[in-house]
Amino acid sequence: MADKQIYTIIDVETTGQGNKMTEISIFKYDGTQVVDEFTSLVNPNALIPTHITALTGIDNGMVADAPLFEEIADDILRLTENAIFVAHNVNFDYNIIRNEFKAIGIDFRRKKLCTVRLSRSLIPGLPSYSLGKLCNSLSIEILDRHRAKGDAQATVILFERLLNHEDSEVVFTKFLKRDSKEATLPPHLPSAIFNAIPNATGIYYFKNKNGKVIYVGKAKNLKKRVLGHFYDKSDKELDLCRETADIDFELSGTELIALLMEDAAIKHYYPQYNKASKRPTKSFAVFSYQDRGGIWHLAFNNFKSAPNPLITFYNLRDCRLYLEQLCTLFELCPKYCHLQENVQECSHFWIDTCRGICKTEETVERYNERVQLAIDHISSASQNMVIKQNGRHDEEHAFIMVKDGLYQGYGFIDKDIQISHNDALEHHLIKQKDNGDVQRILKKEMIKAMSKDISSMPTVEF
Repeated sequence: MADKQIYTIIDVETTGQGNKMTEISIFKYDGTQVVDEFTSLVNPNALIPTHITALTGIDNGMVADAPLFEEIADDILRLTENAIFVAHNVNFDYNIIRNEFKAIGIDFRRKKLCTVRLSRSLIPGLPSYSLGKLCNSLSIEILDRHRAKGDAQATVILFERLLNHEDSEVVFTKFLKRDSKEATLPPHLPSAIFNAIPNATGIYYFKNKNGKVIYVGKAKNLKKRVLGHFYDKSDKELDLCRETADIDFELSGTELIALLMEDAAIKHYYPQYNKASKRPTKSFAVFSYQDRGGIWHLAFNNFKSAPNPLITFYNLRDCRLYLEQLCTLFELCPKYCHLQENVQECSHFWIDTCRGICKTEETVERYNERVQLAIDHISSASQNMVIKQNGRHDEEHAFIMVKDGLYQGYGFIDKDIQISHNDALEHHLIKQKDNGDVQRILKKEMIKAMSKDISSMPTVEF
């Protein structure tokens, strides 16, 4: 490298869960030689699990009388000031130290370089870039593996070789550019893979080095959302990023189709970093009953308390909104739809279409006819539905199909293809499995459809 630059090559050991620091080692390197160093055990104020002790050899007794982080903070600030922070999988060590400083009210920020990413760029094609296997491939001896000083010393030798590589100037300059994402990306993820991710709507798959899907997500802007994972400093995200070696994606056109694609992918792959799909613990249902005066009511309650439910919702707000739409569409009474309780006559703040059943201005028979139409509508609207969506690009439409009450799947159609009847959509349908989570996702679209007087699956024009 032409310019003289100071580097601090760092390794930390932690408690594992909670990632509290138990040891730190820093070697200050001027591009030619080590000019200063610092190594210390650290009292984490937390128990060290036995499996971590088995890995590092650091136990609770060893750190009991060690300094707290705040007692060595000045040494770390002094050594790293005006230097580039270097580590193997730099985001792990950097974030551990940054969080320790944050806990004592100091905002720690340094430029970063990752020896994993540098090695992948300058020495491609090796079977593994973990510190142990990489050093073994390069005949670098590690004394006292999984201790901060031993790993840091080996990283110094590795870094020196990278710095003296014939292509180092180009690679180091690229990695240190202000707008470079190299220090942000996961250590095993090639930058070309990230750069290929579009700013479009769809789902993405994080994969480990064996090609196994370990996380599935959806986003309106794929690149922005994926990058957000790399900036998230939670333990889960750090673990996810450490394992990520590849990212794949599928475009969906709209967020609704992305939600459906995400649900299907999670149920297919069961990725280790996805929480199990959680359906709300409480569901609500619309049901009907006839009172002593012969008037049919539409009412709602939690699902378990609703006799013969007509339709189910997974939050109370959607349930009430659906009933309000029914009231308006079929000119029903808010009182007899249980949108207003303990009133003699309805006086809803925005529904004013009641024909007067609550004032005995309409016969029970006429009112009940419209209630029956509403009940029929609930059945038909929830049984058959085609939802038109925007496609993945300007020359394409998309659609979602529900038939006989079951989600059928989604599809994409070129705009130059004429669709005269919904049966023709079957040829473009990407079949999917129905489940409760899908029904919950589609429920909001069904509520939107309530503003239209539809009693059967309409032909959607494409």
